[in-house]
Amino acid sequence: MKAMLKTFDELSNLELYDILRLRSEIFVVEQQSIYNDPDGYDIDAYHLIIEDNASVVAALRILPEKTRFEDISIGRLVVKKQYRGKGLARKIMQIAIKFIINDLKKDTIRLSGQTYLSEFYTSLGFSKVSAEYLEDGILHNEFLYENVIS
Repeated sequence: MKAMLKTFDELSNLELYDILRLRSEIFVVEQQSIYNDPDGYDIDAYHLIIEDNASVVAALRILPEKTRFEDISIGRLVVKKQYRGKGLARKIMQIAIKFIINDLKKDTIRLSGQTYLSEFYTSLGFSKVSAEYLEDGILHNEFLYENVIS
């Protein structure tokens, strides 16, 4: 398995197709959430993907500041069903956080995460900063990561 970070323009047609297919499999089919996945944000995002056998098995996107939130944000985290429970979600999130802090030089990261994953996000250093709200028919909370420089 290998992780790759690419801009929208650097993604191959197959990689983009795999990302969109995986997001559809998880968010639309598995979670039965009907929403417009191609929301226009992908074009300005960094896309972090993990591939196995030339197929995307985990993905997320990093959105610039003042796109979805005032802060830089992480979204659309997905892991293919048969790859869950192997630490891929944690690995891809850790890579994203490190990239944002070290390469993009940002100390604050925001995300809108599904409520049932609250413990996962807090274990990565995020704090829950909102009450629950419905997003695309699923309960979410807003989470904030603040890199404390000692």
